[in-house]
Amino acid sequence: MLELAVLGFLAEGPLPGHDLRRRITHLTGYSRPVSDGTLYPAINRLTKAGLIERRPAPGAGGGRYVLNLTAAGREDMLRRLREPAEHEITDFSRWFTILAFLSLLPEVPEQHAVLRRRLDFLEAAPVGFFYDGDTPLRADQVSDPYRRGMLLTACTISRAERAWLHEALDGDGIPGSDEQPGQQAPTRDRKD
Repeated sequence: MLELAVLGFLAEGPLPGHDLRRRITHLTGYSRPVSDGTLYPAINRLTKAGLIERRPAPGAGGGRYVLNLTAAGREDMLRRLREPAEHEITDFSRWFTILAFLSLLPEVPEQHAVLRRRLDFLEAAPVGFFYDGDTPLRADQVSDPYRRGMLLTACTISRAERAWLHEALDGDGIPGSDEQPGQQAPTRDRKD
């Protein structure tokens, strides 16, 4: 997902490495901080693959560069958005990265196909953190107050996300038009 974030942010325009790192940290830092030791090897892999290129930064001293998305990089990014892996649909943090760049897909039906996959996942049989044999426990069946809190929070998040997905797919076609900027994102999902 780090590579998708790199490609997605560069699709919005060229960036120096430190600005790219800042943007990725703002996107994913609440759950998975991004270090230079993680980011720069990913940049090197994408550069070697011909998906991004480094150009000297205009007006900056030697050794400063700006990262640009190549045509091949744009195609790779669009492919990743059109065809996310199953674990990218089911893992909340990975899903958030997909969602952050989904509007880069040029066709609304392509965007909606990805949203439908997430909705199908959320509406499948409930899965819980805690079980009695093979049966997931509901919050009212858990005596530990912290575990109950986990389940109540996850259930609320899942319910809100399903409502938003239905609105985006069946409603006015403008996903999240009523969301407040800067809201903290949840880190888990899928507990009913």
